[in-house]
Order: sequence, then structure tokens, then C-alpha cells
Amino acid sequence: MSDHPVLYRDRPVVVGAGLAGLMTALCLAPEPVVLLSRAPLGAETSTAWAQGGLAASLAADDTPAMHLADTVEAGAGLVEAEAARRIVTAAPGAVRRLAAFGVRFDAADGAFLLGLEAAHGRRRIVHADGDATGREIVRALAAAVRATPSITVLEGVEARRLIVEDGAIAGIVCVGPKDETMTIPTARVVLATGGIGGLFCDSTNPRASQGQGLALAARAGAMLSNLEFVQFHPTALDTAARPMGLVSEAVRGEGAVLVDETGERFLRHLPGAELAPRDEVARGIWRHLAEGHRVYLDARQQPGAGFARRFPGIDRLCREAGFDPTSQPLPVRPAQHYHMGGIAVDGQGRSSVPGLWACGEVACTGLHGANRLASNSLAEAAVCAAWVAESVGSAPGTSSRFGRAAIAAPAADLRASDPAPTRQILSRALGVIRVRAGLEAAIAELLPLAAGTRPASNPALVGLMLAVSALARQESRGAHWRADFPSSLPMAAPSFLSLGQALALARETLASLPFAESA
Repeated sequence: MSDHPVLYRDRPVVVGAGLAGLMTALCLAPEPVVLLSRAPLGAETSTAWAQGGLAASLAADDTPAMHLADTVEAGAGLVEAEAARRIVTAAPGAVRRLAAFGVRFDAADGAFLLGLEAAHGRRRIVHADGDATGREIVRALAAAVRATPSITVLEGVEARRLIVEDGAIAGIVCVGPKDETMTIPTARVVLATGGIGGLFCDSTNPRASQGQGLALAARAGAMLSNLEFVQFHPTALDTAARPMGLVSEAVRGEGAVLVDETGERFLRHLPGAELAPRDEVARGIWRHLAEGHRVYLDARQQPGAGFARRFPGIDRLCREAGFDPTSQPLPVRPAQHYHMGGIAVDGQGRSSVPGLWACGEVACTGLHGANRLASNSLAEAAVCAAWVAESVGSAPGTSSRFGRAAIAAPAADLRASDPAPTRQILSRALGVIRVRAGLEAAIAELLPLAAGTRPASNPALVGLMLAVSALARQESRGAHWRADFPSSLPMAAPSFLSLGQALALARETLASLPFAESA
């Protein structure tokens, strides 16, 4: 790997090989680009696990304005309207662009088949293989990437540190499959590293999704936003398997209902019932479980006998777990599913650090607000990847300040992280319902684990920033629900946090706790 820094010098580096990373690299062509994938290309990504699809106003009775209205309503006051308008308006074109790259979406008579999901006023979910949309997207885009001569794919390589000189990106330090290190001098890095599900015990995300991009950006000095907003999917299959199997919202869109052990539809009172926004459904299930009930998704009537045809992957998942969706209700419970917060970016995906962009779940564009509307995430990644590529392509590729210091940057301690302690802490304190005492206890536990500048402390560092953000938001809004502050403030405002601010607030919190003097 020692030759790579010279070979790849000044090329844009894209970190991550889900939809956001693959699409960014493809849209940068024919400019030479390096794509880092910590696993075989497309594996271990949340995209590959995505069931539902992409939300786009493609139907004759739908418009971007309607899509925007649903997005804003679900986002509980924190959607940035102009950013969201740009994204939902571009979503239909992004779907067609994906199809041009070889994605085989479900269609009939020359038109996309469209599904319905919670809080959408129209059928606008484009899917593939029924419930295998993400897998099909990764298949097609990975093949397109391998066929593009300008893209160099480094598999089994993980980014561990960003080099910053004079306040701007100067390079990136990586670790290879045999723990060898290399530094690529570059003035342009795109983080497309996905989410944080691996930091929770109960999640539908790959275990490897541990907020790596957030840690890289924070240590480089980037501003992060809305970290407290963690979405819990209402209907993860309630078995011992971890990660948890997902039963897509699209199943409820086709008529399945939520019942308890008595057969009662206990969420019938919610506006929209089972198709209310995700945060409301998740909290309703969580409370019902806390009261000692069991919760089931009943698909026996709808989709009924057509379940396996419409949802072949979910049908297989259920049967492998010992359940027949056509003859018995499925036990479900909420599980961590998506992170609305991330690296604060502008309309071109630029972070607050010159030379650093972010795309996909790791970024906070303003689209999702406090509660993501179903299937908006893949659409966001596909749309924003093109804008990020355009911005990266027009940025200066070299600068006199990026010299041999970047090439010779010390690797320091680049050992892999152990997320287990953080996973237990976050699962207790940052679940569906939060409370001050739990958040303070989490901060007290996470602060010493996050100490230092080594990547081994990154999971705790990310967890600490989430806990600090959640403690600071003294209201309930969208996916952030405080039992001690159950009302929403009159004015909605996004949160912003740097690493320095997070550490200062954590120390201040620790000093104020009753046990601080004796600890």
C-alpha cells in the first residue's frame, strides 16, 4: 500500500459504498476518484438492506408540492423547507437516473409500480423485487462502478482519520485488510459512511454502522446537527436475532394492522392509525409493550394470500423465524432504524470544513427534520450524490498547502473500536422515550470512554455527542421524546454541535451531578 499515496494523490476520495457513495463516484466520472469500501463492494451497507424503496412524485395524481407537504408534516417543524423542496422536486429524475444505471425497478406497461407507506398522501414509493429495493440498487450501481475505468475501488480499506492543515482537508489516513496504513494526500473527501445502528442493541442496521463518518468529521472540526433525532422503526420482527429483521412499513401500506394479544387495534385512535408518522406509531407500540401487552402485525387479511408475491424477502425472513404471515400475526417491536442528524451540510453537500463533503445518512441536509418520512432517505441519497459530485468536481483539486506533511502524517493508534460499552449505554438512555437522569448517567459513563483522540474511542465519542444533544433539547419533538418535557416548544429550532462544544457541555453536566465531588 506504500505506493498508493503517490498514485492517488489529489484524487477525490469517497468513503463508503452504499447508494450515496456509489452514486457520487459514478457522477464524478470521468474524473479519477478513489472509492473506499471497508467490506466487499456494496456489502455491510444499510442501502443493501433497504426494503421499501424511494419516494418520488411519479404518479399522475401526485406532485412535488404534495410530497413536500407530507415531508414537512412528518418532520415536526424542523424540515428546512427550501432544502426539502429542491430534493423532492429532483427525486423523480434521480429515480430515472438510477434506472439508467441499470436498476430494475418494478414496473408494468412502461410505468413504475408505486407503493404506499405511512404518512404519505399518495402512492409514490418506487420499489424493486417487491421488498428488495436496496439490494437491487447496490447490485446495479456496484456493477456500474466496476465498469467505470475512472473509479479506483479499494475494498477492505477503512478511513480512520482526516488530516486538516490550515483549517482545510489535506488528506485521509486509512487502514487496509492486513492492518497496514496509508495516507492519501487530497483536498477533497466525501463521507458517505451511513448511520449509527451498530451503536444500539436493537437495530435493523448492519452492526458495522457505528457512526464512523460522524467521528471523522467531528475530529476534523466539522459542525454536526440534530444528533438527538434517532428514528425507531415501529415494526422490527421481535425475535432473538440481532440485527433485527425489518417488516417494512409497506406491509402496513398494503393493509396490515397492529393488534395486541387480545386482537385489539390499540392504535386505532391515532390520526392515520397504523399509517401515522413513524415516531407516533413507535411510541404507541413502546407504551403498549411497557404496559405488559404483546404487539403483533396482522397481515392475514391484507395483503393475505398475496403476501409472498408482494413481499418475497419479508416472507422468507418471517418463515425462517418460524412465522407464516398468511396464517398468524407477526410479533413486532420498535428498533433503531435511521439517524436524522448528521454532518451539517449546505445545498451542495459541503460541510463547515473546506474540502469535506457528506452525503446520505451521515449528512444532515434539512430534509428529514425531527422525523424522517418513509422512503425519503434513498431518494435523498440519490439526489444529493449528483449535487455533491458536481460540487467536488468544480472544487480545486490541489493547493500549495497540501504538501509532504500529509504524506508523512503519523498513523498514531488506528486500532478498531469496540462499540459494546457504548451500545449498552445508548440503548438504555437514548431509546424511544428519554429522561434527564438517564441522559446524565449516559454522559457520565461515556465521557471517560471518549477521552483522547484515538479511533478506538470513536463509538463512545459519537454516543456522547448524541447524549449531550438529547439532554440539551428540553422538549419533545418528532423522534426525540422526553418524558420530563412532554410538550413541544412554540418555536422549532435545529441543534448544532461541534466536538469542542460537546466535550465542554459533557464536563459541565458531569460537574453538576450530585456524585461529582465524590467520584
